[in-house]
Amino acid sequence: MNILDPQGPIAAADKTILIDSIAIMLAIVLPTIVAIFAFAFWFRQSNPRAVYRPDWAYSGRIELVVWSIPALTIILLGGVAWIGSHQLDPAARVEGTGSPVRVQVVSLDWKWLFIYPDQRIATINALTVPVGAPLKLELTSASVMNVFFVPQLGSMIYTMNGMITPLNLRADQVGNYQGLSAHFSGDGFPDMLFDVHVISPLAFPDWVANTARSDQVLNRDSYNKLAQQSIGATKTSYRLEDPELFGKIAAQQIPPGPGPQLTTNPAKPAAGVGNAR
Repeated sequence: MNILDPQGPIAAADKTILIDSIAIMLAIVLPTIVAIFAFAFWFRQSNPRAVYRPDWAYSGRIELVVWSIPALTIILLGGVAWIGSHQLDPAARVEGTGSPVRVQVVSLDWKWLFIYPDQRIATINALTVPVGAPLKLELTSASVMNVFFVPQLGSMIYTMNGMITPLNLRADQVGNYQGLSAHFSGDGFPDMLFDVHVISPLAFPDWVANTARSDQVLNRDSYNKLAQQSIGATKTSYRLEDPELFGKIAAQQIPPGPGPQLTTNPAKPAAGVGNAR
């Protein structure tokens, strides 16, 4: 999960913004650190050339330096953030090769559900995508607010109950990466991780075909069981029986989960204790 090792255009742009922001801040931090040691050295007790001025109160030149440099730093940081936030709009289209892949993402307690409506399959805690293809993600939460984040692909983004958030990404290198929940959401939060498998475009149809032969079926009944709070969920694959399932979750036609609840044993979350939303 190295954010300085981007594997897609969005993550690469995020890395550039991060480095630029650090460089701008160092422009004021480093001179300040140097000035601290310079002042301490110059006004040491053993320096006869240091002038003691007990009545000194104001210097326009010093005020100019003290205020202008931080103001310029804030303006530059604001400019970087403003430009970057517009260029990296999560809903903005990301170009790629091949057909776009649409994935519907649902954050549960405490697992991730990935639905491929066009392929009629779904997976738990494992996201598989073809390299180079535009990824059109739609995100929602079936419980409390959460945050979807794949550091090497970029764009940390919230999932919210009763709301669909679009996110466009692209993976440029075949490999296995790690995704995570970046927002505390209860007992199972530390283990709310998911794998990201980036495979070749030729291997993706084979993966879809193999997944579609799963014995597990995802419909409203199986989803209700899946939505129950659990920790350490296995990476299960499903055949998608109801292609409208995601819309029903987002529209709250399927009631959302109760959210994190108080428990003395994090391995066995309590049921029916109360809501914390």
